[in-house]
Amino acid sequence: MMTNLFSTFDPTTSTFYSMNWSSTLLGLIMIPSMYWMMPSRYSIMIKNIMYKMHLEFKMLLGESKSGFTLMFSSLFMFILMNNSMGLLPYVFTSSSHLVFTMTMALPLWISLMMFGWMNKTSEMFAHLIPTGTPTVLMPFMVMIETISNLIRPGSLAVRLTANMIAGHLLMSLLGGNIENAKPAIIPILVPIQIMLMLFEGAVAMIQAYVFSVLSSLYTSEVA
Repeated sequence: MMTNLFSTFDPTTSTFYSMNWSSTLLGLIMIPSMYWMMPSRYSIMIKNIMYKMHLEFKMLLGESKSGFTLMFSSLFMFILMNNSMGLLPYVFTSSSHLVFTMTMALPLWISLMMFGWMNKTSEMFAHLIPTGTPTVLMPFMVMIETISNLIRPGSLAVRLTANMIAGHLLMSLLGGNIENAKPAIIPILVPIQIMLMLFEGAVAMIQAYVFSVLSSLYTSEVA
């Protein structure tokens, strides 16, 4: 039972080639085209979401770094798209795999560190020692801040992966038990499954927001 349960998060379904990762880019088809003269309600909704995220990231990053808002808004929509695609039946959840999340978190963190240490070395050293730190605690604060900077990409990736896996595991457990459940229990399990589905939809949006906001906060410290 546990092997079958966790096999839903295994991207390899065949010996030679797996079509599971194609679901990562499948949602790009649903992005509304901009060449229509009369926009649809769906395209208006997407534009409104992008505009709200632009204002959010602009507030976090400041006026001088408003150019980063397009990157983080696109990152939010991409993660949200993949999280939402995983709620559909027989679609592989790319964001539940550590390879997918680390691919987004690690290059972003490495580029920020390279930019900061090459162009703003004094500011990067200043970040290692918070203001008002006693002289005796300065070596320990440097070690703590260095470790916290090193684990940032891992924490971003693991947070997104763990939250997506936890909800999908619970949904898989309930869905598998419905088949073998007694008829008297089914009216109780079905509403629970529906509520859990709605909860996972909220989690998909929240985790995309958390990932992109934390990435923007890390950028505001360096750029």
